[in-house]
Amino acid sequence: MIGRLSGILAEKFPPEVLIECGGVGYEVTMPMTSIYALPELNEQTIIYTHFVVREDAQLLYGFANTTERKLFRLLIKVNGVGPKLALAVLSAMSADQFVNCVAHDDVTGIVKIPGVGKKTAERLLIEMRDRLKDWKVNVSTPVTDTLSTPLEAVQTFATSVNDHRGDAINALISLGYKPAQADKAVKMVYSDDMKSENIIRLALKSML
Repeated sequence: MIGRLSGILAEKFPPEVLIECGGVGYEVTMPMTSIYALPELNEQTIIYTHFVVREDAQLLYGFANTTERKLFRLLIKVNGVGPKLALAVLSAMSADQFVNCVAHDDVTGIVKIPGVGKKTAERLLIEMRDRLKDWKVNVSTPVTDTLSTPLEAVQTFATSVNDHRGDAINALISLGYKPAQADKAVKMVYSDDMKSENIIRLALKSML
């Protein structure tokens, strides 16, 4: 199993990134909370990974710290929750925020995540309650603090300014939001001087 990658951040097209390690480029899918924490392109980075093998594909999921990876692994154990939905959960909110929703039985907060209906939200709360009862956030060497990083410090994508809005919409669609929903959320927060990651962060926040 591939548990960690240490290499150069070669490309960043949310929710996917390309990490070059020893001349080999690894395509990794990451939640937005982890992507916000990545350094600039062509800089060294370390991400923690979860490797999934299917009949038709081999998929690598990456996280900024072991806390997010741990929660991802707990989420995919819930009946009806696969990697894509777990990724959507961790893109919509931090690990702490999700644990807080579970602790307070916040169905309303959970159903705002794309792909999560009321029944799925209720199942998540029930099944995750016992698994998270002793949960303690113990971030292992994070790239940056994803909860305190100001928008001004968020790194930009390798795209031109004119593409930032479209990239943001495509990223939200990849996370499970409907095209019309993604377009509406981006329009609400977009301004000409904003970069893709800023737009995505604010758009996600506006839908929760």
